[in-house]
Amino acid sequence: MDVRHLDLLRELDERGSLAAVALATHRTASAVSQQLRSAERAFGASLVEPAGRGVRLTEAGRLLASCGRDLARAVTVAESRWQEFRDEPRGVVTIATLPSAASFLLPGVLERLADLPIELELADVDIAEDDFPPFVADHDIVIGHSLSRATPVSDRVTTVPLAREPLDIAMSATHPLTALDEVTAHDVAPWPWIAVPPGYPFDTVRMAIEDATGSPLDIRQRLRDNRLIETLVASGDSLAVLPRFTTPTTGGIAMRPLAGIPTGRHIRAMCRPDRAERRAVRVVLDALRVVGASFTAS
Repeated sequence: MDVRHLDLLRELDERGSLAAVALATHRTASAVSQQLRSAERAFGASLVEPAGRGVRLTEAGRLLASCGRDLARAVTVAESRWQEFRDEPRGVVTIATLPSAASFLLPGVLERLADLPIELELADVDIAEDDFPPFVADHDIVIGHSLSRATPVSDRVTTVPLAREPLDIAMSATHPLTALDEVTAHDVAPWPWIAVPPGYPFDTVRMAIEDATGSPLDIRQRLRDNRLIETLVASGDSLAVLPRFTTPTTGGIAMRPLAGIPTGRHIRAMCRPDRAERRAVRVVLDALRVVGASFTAS
């Protein structure tokens, strides 16, 4: 049994197409197809079948892809145990992270890792909630968020809770609603809004407000960048949902909690199970947990 065949099937299962596997593994599509045919000859079974313009794994292919995940994890566990024996948590750890989460987590993490031979390679991604898990194919750690407390269960993604951050209603420092210590759905419903695109966790708060009041909000803009939203909120009468830990209240912005509607977002780290076993990755995950817990407890 050639372990490279198992790894190919795992990659195809996780990435969905031969072209995506070729791109990720820096090979030509024909080379990937050739290896796939070699795998089918070696196993004596059809491992893929036509699906639209591409292919998908057969039941046999999915079984072997699962074995490939188990094997990758076992190899990484062995490497991690060897590093522990030699006391060498080192190497590059790649992180794809939501910017607003990174801004309060990473400074403390970098401080905790300062004396270790671990280098972080960062990429900022601001995408819809459901789009974070696929990034584990190309990064050691992916930091995303959700308004759901429930931790997703999957044999393809290891999920580590990091922090719970309240989401507040942002307004200009001169807005009439600043006279209130907290606001309700009925307080905020009459005002214009700057919202996020559909599918982003903050938009769940907007939908909850509409459900509570029975009428749609006046959405003037849908934007992803929190800094841009802050600027527009500070200069007008629009409201927005923004995270408490990282929204400055010195630039003409005021924040008020929203009463009666759960608004906290859950920050999570996600990893491919084999990568979660790497010694350096585990050290970084531990640092993320400690820093996240310090904010949640404050």
